[in-house]
Amino acid sequence: MIWDREQETLPRRQLEQLQLERLQHLIALVYERMPFYRQAMEQRAVRPEHIKSLADLALLPFTTKKDFRDNYPTGLMAAPRDKIVRMHASSGTTGHPVVAAYTRGDIEAWAELMARVLTAGGLRRGDTLQNAHGYGLFTGGLGFHYGAEKIGAAVVPSSVGNTKRQVMLIQDLGVTALACTPSYALIIAETAADMGVDLRRSKLRLGFHGAEPWSNQMRDEIESKLGTSATDVYGLTEVLGPGVAAECTEKDGLHLAEDHFLAEIVDPDTGEPLPYGSQGELVLTTLAKEGMPLLRFRTRDITWLNPEPCRCGRTLARMARVRGRTDDMLIIRGVNVFPSQIENVLLGIEGVEPHYLIVVDRQRYLDDLEVWVEVPQALFSDELAALEGLERNIRAELESVLGLSSRVKLVEPGTIERSEGKARRVIDRRQM
Repeated sequence: MIWDREQETLPRRQLEQLQLERLQHLIALVYERMPFYRQAMEQRAVRPEHIKSLADLALLPFTTKKDFRDNYPTGLMAAPRDKIVRMHASSGTTGHPVVAAYTRGDIEAWAELMARVLTAGGLRRGDTLQNAHGYGLFTGGLGFHYGAEKIGAAVVPSSVGNTKRQVMLIQDLGVTALACTPSYALIIAETAADMGVDLRRSKLRLGFHGAEPWSNQMRDEIESKLGTSATDVYGLTEVLGPGVAAECTEKDGLHLAEDHFLAEIVDPDTGEPLPYGSQGELVLTTLAKEGMPLLRFRTRDITWLNPEPCRCGRTLARMARVRGRTDDMLIIRGVNVFPSQIENVLLGIEGVEPHYLIVVDRQRYLDDLEVWVEVPQALFSDELAALEGLERNIRAELESVLGLSSRVKLVEPGTIERSEGKARRVIDRRQM
């Protein structure tokens, strides 16, 4: 099922014409109303009339997270203050948070985009979505909430935390879909097992997960333990929140809402645009946002784009799952390492639990990589040789993929701290 068939199946030429019209309108608006962009464009000797094609997007300045902080709290607003009906903010970063402002039109468009996302993943009128995302300044809670209600599904606004109650509600309310981070989905599954509850026997059939990088191996873990079909949802506070892109039931890339967001892939080092199929940093321009429209926002997410139509019938370009971020990439002894690479290795090894921690330290001026991995309790009761064999196997697989040696520490279940929000996967003591 497709929520907005007209927009989601536009022929590419027609879609690109729509994008150009909206881009030209956007440029005129930000040049007139936003001193930040007017100044940045003047520094490049660019005026609105210079944007005659989508290729001219490269003439425009980038926007970064630093620009949000430098213009904190509302220096990047384009709409008058009396037109702003909602403000969200990011969390977990130093300094001022990133504030995003929304008009009534932005909220309505967001609900429409989230209806697309949830429909693509299989949600229908009559379903019951348990929304275990936070309902505070984080955009996840209200984004999923309004999208589900737009479809006509019932929403259980459980928010995050109180995991035993989450399990109880899934059972008692006949919940058919769960929205939360992938790491919290595994915590719910783990808690249910501790309670003696098999959620695969419940009515739960769909999972919508995002807000942190996760691999296909983690998807397999979630689906096998919860009995769901789990799809990836992508978004970020600066641009909108969840709803920028999402997988359909084909699970062959995340469909970008290209009528609302103009996507580029650029070289992370030079900022030069790259062609379709090239891996690089995702850059997004908002085409329809009123409160805080953005030009060429550097997401720092590493991915690539595929413009070919999907088997589901959608013609919107698909982005590959985020491989990592340019700003969470670890450089260890001169080697670039993404946490997602380590996750892919660990979840592909039999006898390893889906909980791990990457610890980076510096010993006598040399970087040291240690990976903590939870393994089943039964292994600690087995012969020492079994543990040593598993440790050697993990170490060898990591070295094969990463191209550098590491130490592996096998720990008992529950050793690694659980998170009800975004999982903390890395401790980099070199920066402490």
